[in-house]
Amino acid sequence: MSSRHLVDPELWAGLEMMPTLGFSEEMLAPTRAMMATMIAERGAVEHPDVVSEERRIAGPDGNEILLMVHRPRDASGPLPAVLHMHGGGYVIGSAPMSTMSNQRTVVDAECVVVSVDYRLAPETRHPGPVEDCWAALRWLHDQAGALGVDPARIAVMGESAGGGLAAALALLARDRGGAPIAHQHLIYPAIDDRTCTREPNPYVGEFVWTLESNRFGWSSLLGPDAGSDTAIDYYGAAARAPDLSGLPSTYIAVGALDLFVDEDIDYAQRLIRAGVPTELHVYPGAFHGFDIAVDATVTKTAYRNSLAALRRALHPD
Repeated sequence: MSSRHLVDPELWAGLEMMPTLGFSEEMLAPTRAMMATMIAERGAVEHPDVVSEERRIAGPDGNEILLMVHRPRDASGPLPAVLHMHGGGYVIGSAPMSTMSNQRTVVDAECVVVSVDYRLAPETRHPGPVEDCWAALRWLHDQAGALGVDPARIAVMGESAGGGLAAALALLARDRGGAPIAHQHLIYPAIDDRTCTREPNPYVGEFVWTLESNRFGWSSLLGPDAGSDTAIDYYGAAARAPDLSGLPSTYIAVGALDLFVDEDIDYAQRLIRAGVPTELHVYPGAFHGFDIAVDATVTKTAYRNSLAALRRALHPD
């Protein structure tokens, strides 16, 4: 069943810039190469009000993790911070590709942003990616003084797969302790591998990120048991966590035509039932990644709502 008649008319131009791709093992390497070329051709992204630099830290498996650190050029006093995880279905993407949006967050939310270049699946399966994010969170806490960061005001944020990692990281930080998180900011997060096998909502997943791509992404991360009734570690798929109590305040945004809309709504409901302060926005006529490619009324509304929630969390006084 087609959902074309439900798409916000202002977003059609965005669909032309974001074609729907069927991810597979064969297309993974060329897609990554194309993205790397685009970043290389773009060169360093400079913002007059932001200082951006690369840091490299030790990873959990003897690997090295690249961090992109973005700070206000002129800042006084400890600032809140956001640990950011990029999207890409767990199989593509990089921290540098989010530099422009993260610099915008630095200025608009008055904070430091640290973006994690976590290892990708299928070369690195769970728990490698989330453990990379945990190492980055620990580093951010340890280096808070040197970075001018208030360790009591550190949030995690991500889009799509990055949102899934942010949600998983919030659970991991709750359970392990030692690196508290003040807020989780989840933009159309991929949090439930069981969406791969459940009866699909007939009006979602037609554009950009499809059911087939979702199956490829989750199976790349979790292996052949993805989406099955087999017990899956909930640090790999946050929606599988049996207990959501004790998590920080949460913001979730998703489009009504996004493949993830049902799992995101369900997660928000469970958070509310667990006593977690939760804000949920579902945008009519919006597909996965709708906020990236086109300047429309709904994208402006989504950004305004997102920024307001992030500022409330980072600047509670």
